[in-house]
Amino acid sequence: MGNSSGHNNTMSIPPGKGPHQVGCTDLMVGHTVHGTFLRLYYPCQASENPQLPDWVPCREYFNGLADFMKMNRALSERIFNYLFGNCKTPAAWNASFKRDGKYPVIIFSHGLGAFRTLYSAICVELASQGFIVASVEHRCLLSVGIYLNCLCSMQMMIQITFMFQVKQRADECIRALDILFDINSGKSVENVLQCDFDLSTMENSMDLCRIAIMGHSFGGATVIECLCKDVKFKCGVALDTWMFPLDEEIFPGVKQPIFFINSEKFQWIGNIIRMKKLDSAIFPRKMITIKGTVHQSFPDFTFLTGNWIGRLMKLKGEIDPHIALDLSNKATLAFLQRHLNMDRDFNQWDPLIDGKDDNLIPGTNITIPQSSI
Repeated sequence: MGNSSGHNNTMSIPPGKGPHQVGCTDLMVGHTVHGTFLRLYYPCQASENPQLPDWVPCREYFNGLADFMKMNRALSERIFNYLFGNCKTPAAWNASFKRDGKYPVIIFSHGLGAFRTLYSAICVELASQGFIVASVEHRCLLSVGIYLNCLCSMQMMIQITFMFQVKQRADECIRALDILFDINSGKSVENVLQCDFDLSTMENSMDLCRIAIMGHSFGGATVIECLCKDVKFKCGVALDTWMFPLDEEIFPGVKQPIFFINSEKFQWIGNIIRMKKLDSAIFPRKMITIKGTVHQSFPDFTFLTGNWIGRLMKLKGEIDPHIALDLSNKATLAFLQRHLNMDRDFNQWDPLIDGKDDNLIPGTNITIPQSSI
């Protein structure tokens, strides 16, 4: 993959493999800090020439990525625009919703420094398999960090700031779910973005007894927080979770099944030990590690850079990204069928939940000292 410059303009985010064509729209409810902003992916009516939205919605997101990566804005905007400016999300923009019984629901939480569109390969695949997926755009709490800086040591300030953030993120996910409940019940929901998509067509189309929460990195921590806060989430899938923001006191309150899907290169002893503290003899806990993957093997970046740039920027691992994400998605679908009590054929991938594949490691590749256990 990739040409001599490390970039190939033909690179693209893979489309969904399921039986449904996928549509997407943006939904914003309210302008305040208590408002909600999300990208909604859903099964849609088939069309021959669908309009595909830009993967990065506007240039301001390039500036946000630059700030997060501590890069010069002017230079990074040129780099990002060259690499990703023409990329499209493989979903039909504002396409007509496809009514076909009731679809289970997934709320997706992105990682730190990311935004609602950066995990479209995962969200599109899940929607193509018959889910309604709401990818929440989170706000940050920099003001809280500034305030706490006056009161605490730096280390304590950082930890408390992220604990505030993960709680806010969970609240944002729960508010997004509440909005889906309103849409499903036929209540009028005002989209301040004034998109052409008719939300009323989704009335009574969601199976709200089958709801999962899913996220990557900081979003993985958000998964754990959400499971503790709201029992409407029946299970959680946590991708390469960063456990630092979580208060371990909430762990006994997490009684739903959890599936940790980790990369090979990101995890470390302390982080895995915290995951293990969620182990239970009563409530299902599963963990697998995908060989040859890095932390950024889950966002879409991994499909949009050549080998040279991808590995230089740690956006690619040693494994083909299509193989890696296919394993993650299939394992996820099998786990969701099992714990949402769905009548699908995803159980054909049940062995992946236990790490039974040449590219998977059951549990973790990290050696944990017995004294730590």
